[in-house]
Amino acid sequence: MIEIQLTLAYLWVGLALAAVVAGVALRLGMLSADGWVAAVVVGGVTYGLGGLPAAILLIAFFASSSFFSKAFASRKRQVSANFAKGGHRDWAQVAANGGVGLLTLIAAAANWIPESVAWVAFAAGLAVVTADTWATEVGVLSARQPILITSGQQVPSGTSGGISLLGSFIALMGAVLIAVLAWLFGMTTLVVIPLIAVAGLLGSFIDSLLGATQQAIYYCPKCKKETERHPLHSCGIPTTLHHGWRWLDNDWVNFLSSLFAALFAAAVFTLLV
Repeated sequence: MIEIQLTLAYLWVGLALAAVVAGVALRLGMLSADGWVAAVVVGGVTYGLGGLPAAILLIAFFASSSFFSKAFASRKRQVSANFAKGGHRDWAQVAANGGVGLLTLIAAAANWIPESVAWVAFAAGLAVVTADTWATEVGVLSARQPILITSGQQVPSGTSGGISLLGSFIALMGAVLIAVLAWLFGMTTLVVIPLIAVAGLLGSFIDSLLGATQQAIYYCPKCKKETERHPLHSCGIPTTLHHGWRWLDNDWVNFLSSLFAALFAAAVFTLLV
């Protein structure tokens, strides 16, 4: 089992490596300027606590998610008008996606939780954000119209809370990728792979459930469409709150679903060992 502790040498190396990797992402348009700063902090501290294996899982999430965000861009252009943000990840997105994993490493380094539990929670937290991002970016390409997770009613592609068979399958594949990498790099044992994968898939469904029920959804009077964008829609017209909690944007939904997956995986793992 890989030891989790803050090593100053690893921290400085991690900050340097994160600055380079995030710099490339910034140059390619995958990060905003404040997203670069957040990525350096999250990536550097993650490396400082968990070493190269932890950083590799973080990079696997970011690289694969960025790839799917850019892939088939022309086919997704109309749907992307509904999303709160584009492909440029800002500091809030970076924190929401990497924050839970980082908190688990900090908890283990402070001896608040066992290292074995922390690694499972770390992997599960990243599994769900990978699953959700893959499902969002690939699911909108489904030939079949998605259904709302709460009612089964068909909804337009890109609707918060909409799920599809393609999206669910690709979400599972994203969670499996993180679970397998966690095993390959010595964070967990082989038998824990299904637990991490299931936690990632369940977390993506929690994300959809929150998106359908409590996430802040706005309305554009010009386009006559619901959207996550606020204060302006992609057409430039101000949007008004249609339903949901104003503070619960997509970043908070990502963070909470990641937290759920981490807690779920940690609890089940603790009961089984």
